[in-house]
Amino acid sequence: MNTIFRKSMLSVAGLAFAGGVFAGPIAAHANPVDAKPVAVAVQSAAPKPQGEQSHITLNDEQTANVKAIIAATKKAGLTERAAVISIATSLQESKLENLGHLGDANDHDSLGLFQQRPTSGWGTPEQITDPAYSTTAFLKGLKQVDGWQDMALTDAAQTVQVSAYPDAYAQWEQQATDLVAQHWNS
Repeated sequence: MNTIFRKSMLSVAGLAFAGGVFAGPIAAHANPVDAKPVAVAVQSAAPKPQGEQSHITLNDEQTANVKAIIAATKKAGLTERAAVISIATSLQESKLENLGHLGDANDHDSLGLFQQRPTSGWGTPEQITDPAYSTTAFLKGLKQVDGWQDMALTDAAQTVQVSAYPDAYAQWEQQATDLVAQHWNS
């Protein structure tokens, strides 16, 4: 369950309990005709995915990379939302495959899960192709984006990645959300 949603539900439950404790004795003596039901709406703070969504079936290597991204996110002390943004970014950049140099098919000198470039200061080729290192580097960039927690996923990812295709990250949000829900506590 999403951490923000879980906290929202606990807050509502706490308010309901506190309301019952403090209003209970008063309500017991109230005129039932004057009592009016109050509706409470609970809404998840997580934004809904934008646009048409894509999905791929993951192999064991890709699943291991999902787990590595989640582990690095937890180690950095960040939330499930940061993991969702990281996984969606990696789905777009490499389909969660730790890519080495692809020759003529390479985008400049881009490597690893996030297609980070040594010449752009992301690290050495060895570092960039280490899932824990590359995720930590991505998260370091994400933490520097003011308000990333409340941004659309594609805007947060694009601010870090500076891609030629800034809207492409959004298509992976649902799968990334599902993967984090599945693996966050495993």
